[in-house]
Amino acid sequence: MKLLISVDMEGISGIVHSSETNPERYDYQRGRELMTADANAVIAGVLDADPTADVLVADAHGTFRNLLPEQLDRRARLVRGKPRSLNMLAGLDEETDAALFVGYHVRAGEGPGVLAHTMNGEILDVRVAGRSLGEIGLNAAMAGHLGVPVVLLSGDDAACAELTDLVPETVTVAVKEARGMAAAVTLHPEEARDRLRRAAADAVARRAEIPPLALTGPLDVEVDLASPHTIDLATLVPGVSRAGGARTVTFTSPDYATAYRLILLLAQLATIKPA
Repeated sequence: MKLLISVDMEGISGIVHSSETNPERYDYQRGRELMTADANAVIAGVLDADPTADVLVADAHGTFRNLLPEQLDRRARLVRGKPRSLNMLAGLDEETDAALFVGYHVRAGEGPGVLAHTMNGEILDVRVAGRSLGEIGLNAAMAGHLGVPVVLLSGDDAACAELTDLVPETVTVAVKEARGMAAAVTLHPEEARDRLRRAAADAVARRAEIPPLALTGPLDVEVDLASPHTIDLATLVPGVSRAGGARTVTFTSPDYATAYRLILLLAQLATIKPA
């Protein structure tokens, strides 16, 4: 069995503030340790269910260089660094049996949700076929395009609810209850890891009962962008045009994989500052 574990940081147990997720802030090293420990709990649960599983872990936060390689369970392999194909889902393919999302967060504009955003502060909303999707939905649909179910998600209660709304059968673990953008009631990290390990084993055992999230094309996509400069750059991409309000660009994609890659490109353009 081949499994991909995609690990973001904002939804990790105990984390509530950007000082714990930003490499330039004082508490980042502690955040890295918490992130690696949650990932290890999920790896252990997966291997409890199937000791022979091939486990690939994708570091999926910011620089994609956050998990501590020397502390990660040696039975798993690690994908780190960027740029790379499929971004937060690097390593996923049609041969993957299931994906597990660890430490994920709710989309921009939703809440209360700990450190809620979509990709970066410049992406205000993404709507695919009229449905608002954040990183959870966008990545789950990319996995679904390849026929891969997302069998587990951990994060705060808002993040869990976001995936449950899309795929009710998915196993979720709320490691904290959001009280605001930078506030939550959290489980003790060791308690959270115990729950993650049990849930990961259960999710892998029940993977056949959990359907992939499939969005079939053609698909109309709308992206709301915060910066006029980003909108100007976006409209240089063939097929992308301004639409609706002043903040919105739109395009039509023949299939979800094409839409996903173009959304990633728009997010990257959003990081370019005016000269």
